[in-house]
Amino acid sequence: MLRLNNLSPSIGARKGRKRVGRGQGSGLGKTAGRGHKGALSRSGYSVKPGFEGGQMPLHRRLPKRGFTNIFKREYSIVSLTDLNRFDSGAVVNRETLLAAGLIKKKDALVKVLANGEINKAVTLEVDKVSKSARDKIVAAGGTIKE
Repeated sequence: MLRLNNLSPSIGARKGRKRVGRGQGSGLGKTAGRGHKGALSRSGYSVKPGFEGGQMPLHRRLPKRGFTNIFKREYSIVSLTDLNRFDSGAVVNRETLLAAGLIKKKDALVKVLANGEINKAVTLEVDKVSKSARDKIVAAGGTIKE
């Protein structure tokens, strides 16, 4: 009967470790499968990542594309539907949005987009508001301070 104490792998499923430098008869004696001379035969040799044997490496053969704009400003996006969770007449700023879990970073710039509808009059104090979101907030009786 097959139990945990008498389980064993199938024949040939596990291969023995290659034992090098154990005499000529083993087939891996003397140079131990490393050949004669050259960097590969030396101890401590390791190839650099991306090295292709002297051929021009792939990362240098491919063309460079684009650039990184160091003045880029990233905004945390808040939808109008997210603003419905605040009470009518509430002041919604970066701190209240952070406390509500709508934005992740404390120092993030905040932009409100017109995704969905708003039915509460809130006072917004954020960095940017899209034009259509501004129209919907004012129509609901809210105000915006940027």
